[in-house]
Amino acid sequence: MDSGTHFVMGIALGGLALADPVIANHSMTFTAVIAGTIIGSQAPDVDTVLKLRNNAVYIRHHRGITHSLPAVAIWPILITAVLSFIFQDANVFHLWLWTFLAVVLHVFVDIFNAYGTQAFRPFSSKWVALGVINTFDPIIFTLHCLGILLWVFGANPIWTFSIMYVIIIVYYILRFAVQKAVKNAVHNTLQDEEYVIVAPTMRFFHWRIAAKSKTHYYVGRAYGRTVNIYDKFEIEPLPKTPLIETAMKDRNLAAFTSFSPLYRWEISELENGLTEVRLIDLRYRSENRYPFVAVAHLNDDNEIITSYTGWIFTEDKLQKKLQIGASN
Repeated sequence: MDSGTHFVMGIALGGLALADPVIANHSMTFTAVIAGTIIGSQAPDVDTVLKLRNNAVYIRHHRGITHSLPAVAIWPILITAVLSFIFQDANVFHLWLWTFLAVVLHVFVDIFNAYGTQAFRPFSSKWVALGVINTFDPIIFTLHCLGILLWVFGANPIWTFSIMYVIIIVYYILRFAVQKAVKNAVHNTLQDEEYVIVAPTMRFFHWRIAAKSKTHYYVGRAYGRTVNIYDKFEIEPLPKTPLIETAMKDRNLAAFTSFSPLYRWEISELENGLTEVRLIDLRYRSENRYPFVAVAHLNDDNEIITSYTGWIFTEDKLQKKLQIGASN
């Protein structure tokens, strides 16, 4: 989920913590727990700072080790250690317990996004992405904001947030049901698909579709059970040439392929004599464009002159990024 949603989740969990008698009867512990649930709900996303280094590192590691099983155990201990020093009269065990729940909730809800997490590391590096909830879901965010507002105006936080979570659980179940219906509709439309990604959007009945058969890629949208296929690409294997082998070892293209399960490629000769290798993720079609790409420019000696991976919505911006890379 996005940072804003994780933040309000932390506040809501802190309100629900008042169901714990130790917290309800000790103001210092309650204050520490509120801080713990808010910080714990944000902590796994500390790896966002990797974006300051470069996109390749960010793509490879975001929601990786910081969302892993060891991290889920370590974050609450670190946060509790700091907060128990600040709030010295707080009950350490109950502070740790609710901070732990906040971290677990963060990782758990991220599993339901299309991006997913490597939540089972170190036992498995597989990305777990159920793809039923958009990274920002306006219904989930609004329900949390409404619950917090009711709490501010005097509503019982235990009942308020308990009811809210029941509603959200029902909402998740409905999302799974709709996703299954869309997958069935995609099968009825394509018939020959071998692999299908049905990804959520901010609209309840609108879903992104990317599918693969033995011979073609399909990209489209679904509204309920109505499926519209916008693009169809013939599957062609990458040429086995020294140039391609070099390009695919580039850090930006390697990061892209480690993250993207469905992509097509383009190879073109540029006016400056360089060769461009471009990989295009098919999952994020937007306004007739595919904004998530990886691009490398190579010379006649198969040397990489510049490369880039990330979200680009105009060709001019992409070329500027490549020029910056070439000058560094």
